[in-house]
Amino acid sequence: MGEISAALSNVLNNENGHVVGGPRKSCWYEEEIDNDLRWCFALNSILHTGATQYQDIQLLDTKPFGKALVIDGKLQSAEIDEFIYHECLVHPPLLYHSNPRSIFIMGGGEGSTARELLRHKTVDKVVMCDIDEEVVEFCKSYLEVNKEAFSDPRLDLIINDARAELERREEHYDIIVGDLADPIEGGPCYQLYTKSFYEFIVKPRLNQGGIFVTQAGPAGIFSHTEVFSCIFNTLKQVFKYVVPYSAHIPSYADTWGWVMASDTPFVVSVDELDQRIKQRINGENRYLDGKTFTSASTLSKAVRNSLNNETHVYSEGNARFIYGHGRHNQA
Repeated sequence: MGEISAALSNVLNNENGHVVGGPRKSCWYEEEIDNDLRWCFALNSILHTGATQYQDIQLLDTKPFGKALVIDGKLQSAEIDEFIYHECLVHPPLLYHSNPRSIFIMGGGEGSTARELLRHKTVDKVVMCDIDEEVVEFCKSYLEVNKEAFSDPRLDLIINDARAELERREEHYDIIVGDLADPIEGGPCYQLYTKSFYEFIVKPRLNQGGIFVTQAGPAGIFSHTEVFSCIFNTLKQVFKYVVPYSAHIPSYADTWGWVMASDTPFVVSVDELDQRIKQRINGENRYLDGKTFTSASTLSKAVRNSLNNETHVYSEGNARFIYGHGRHNQA
C-alpha cells in the first residue's frame, strides 16, 4: 500500500552537534517515492525491525502519524489515518450488497480490514487468508486497535497463499476483499492482480450478486498510471460493472485507489447508503458516508481520461509494477 522504497536511518550530526543537511537533530524515516522525490518524517523510536520468510517488517513510532507498519520498505498503515484506507476498502462493497454474510479477505495481515468487516451486523463469517504467519502474529502483538477483531469468533484466520486457498475451498462468498501488498518487482503477490486470477479463481468463488473489491495502488494525478488504471481495465475484462474510487491518505503522501467489481449493477442512492450505514454498522464511521463515497468515485478529468483510454491488461507475463522492489528482487 505504498509506492515507495524506504530507508531507516539516523540523521548524521557533525562535530558541533548540528544536523548535516538540515537544522534539526532527530531520527527520520525516509521513503523514496521516485528517483528524484523522497518523503520523510520524524521518528520517536524504532519499535521493531526484522525479516520473515517472505518480507521485511518494521514498526515505527512516528511523530506525525503515530505507530506505522512498514513491510518491504513500504508504509502499509499508520495509526493516525489508517481508518481512511480501511473504511474505503471495506464499507462500499458491503453497503452496495443487499445482505453480505460471508467474506473472504486476501491478505489483511494487520487485522484492520477484518476489524471493519466485523462491524457489520449482517456478517456471519470472515475468512482472512494471509501468507505470512510472522506478520500476522507481529500485528496481533503490537496493534492494540485490532485485538478485538482477532479474537472475534466470526473470524477464521488461515495462513496460506490466497490463490491456493481459494482454489482449495468449495465455499462461495458474498464479498471477496483484496487487501494485498502492492504489485512490486520481487514482491510476493503481483500474480493476484492478473486477469486470469480474477477470471478463474476470484469470480467463480462469488455468490450470485457477489462483489469483489481490491486496493489498487496510487491513484494520484501523476501516479495513477502505474497500476491503478490497468487494474481497473483488467477487472473490466472480467466483470460487467466496475467502479474505481480514490481518497487522499496523508501518510502515503498521495491519493490512493480502490476498485470494486460485480456482475450486478451498483444502484444504491446516497440516502440509501447512509441509511444502510445506520442500520448495519456498529459504531460511527470516521471517514465514509454516502456523500463521501460519491465524491471518492467522482475522479478527476485527467484520471477519468486515463482509465477510459487504458488498454493494458494485467498478466503474469505482462505485469506492471509500482516504483520500488520487493525483498526477493534485491541483491
